[in-house]
Amino acid sequence: MSVDPARASAAWQLWFDGCALPNPGRLGLGALLVSPEGRRIELSLAGSRHGCSNEAELEALGAALDRAHAEGARRLTVTGDSDFVVRHLRGEQRTAIVPLLERVVHIEALLARFESVSLEWVPRHRNRDADRLSRAALGLPDKPAPVPGRRRARHR
Repeated sequence: MSVDPARASAAWQLWFDGCALPNPGRLGLGALLVSPEGRRIELSLAGSRHGCSNEAELEALGAALDRAHAEGARRLTVTGDSDFVVRHLRGEQRTAIVPLLERVVHIEALLARFESVSLEWVPRHRNRDADRLSRAALGLPDKPAPVPGRRRARHR
């Protein structure tokens, strides 16, 4: 069996999202992995503990990275709508909150297992699959995506 070098070096796509209900509260973890061949793997898991939304985002990414590694991924394009996670993993911020910092350090160790990782922040409406999966983990319905350019009605 021969392996196509282009496919062997192609990046897996990983989208992640986490939610806490209430915030802080139960954690819902969601992720979508797509192999270079287009195989989709959806993760929708309840978090291991209670926490805040940032903890949910980090735990969701950790679960997705573990699965990507188990699937044999070597290169990843990681996409999420968490400004907190993206800034911390890019080294642009460092939290003083010890439990969050410990989780960030753990994620950095997981990322080091891959040959290459690119990290991209996207607005929530471009992360719908992962959002849907994180909400489903808590038994919540899919949330309609906001329409770009349209303001939400304010409740007074």
